[in-house]
Amino acid sequence: MAVDEALLCSFSGDGSLPTLRIYGWDPPALSLGRFQDAETVLDLERCRRDGVSVVRRLSGGGTIYHADELTYSIVCAPGQIPSATSVKDSFRVLTGFLIDFYHLLGLNASYAVDTVCDGVRLGERTAFCFAGKESFDILLDGMKIGGNAQRRRKNVIFQHGSIPIINRARHGLQYMKDRAPEYADNAVSLSDCGVTVDNTALKSMLVEAFKQNMDTDISVECLSPDERRMSEELLAAKYAADRWNLQGDVE
Repeated sequence: MAVDEALLCSFSGDGSLPTLRIYGWDPPALSLGRFQDAETVLDLERCRRDGVSVVRRLSGGGTIYHADELTYSIVCAPGQIPSATSVKDSFRVLTGFLIDFYHLLGLNASYAVDTVCDGVRLGERTAFCFAGKESFDILLDGMKIGGNAQRRRKNVIFQHGSIPIINRARHGLQYMKDRAPEYADNAVSLSDCGVTVDNTALKSMLVEAFKQNMDTDISVECLSPDERRMSEELLAAKYAADRWNLQGDVE
């Protein structure tokens, strides 16, 4: 999370190249949405007992348990992506490569807004990410895979999201205060769909889907010295601190 914020803070509008980052979580951890109250939504005693770390994201939304997944983040200026009619529509634009990625894997991927039955409520806020559906959440045969969230600063868009390889939603649910079993019933992963492609190949396919969807080339680079320095400072001052992760009052 510190690296994601460093990439966001280092981005200078149209003067910087868009960035796609692909990473994972080791060990597994819970991430809170920017405006969630940790004491209200999490069983913090169980988290401490099991040694499960809790971190607060820059973006909003519900809690996600990150394990056995690919995670992506994108930093760009609005003018560097295909035009969107609204902030909400920009989710469609910036998740289009995920739809293509799932199609490359032979999966029936679609947006919730295009497939849910009449009477199903979209956009209802839920403490646990997988308990609800947003308009541009991605569904595989009606089941929600991963989650995506966005944050904007001035003329910069930051978006990140998860691609579950193995379904750990039910395991993550045990760390919520409200852990009704049905909250995890709607979650699905690549392994649930019979995908057995290894992580290296999945990353390559994800990059290829991004290139094709955005009609762009990609060069692989490490963090710049300034980005690395900033991420280390953010880690020490913010993302390693309960004041941010649990109370959310460092910014």
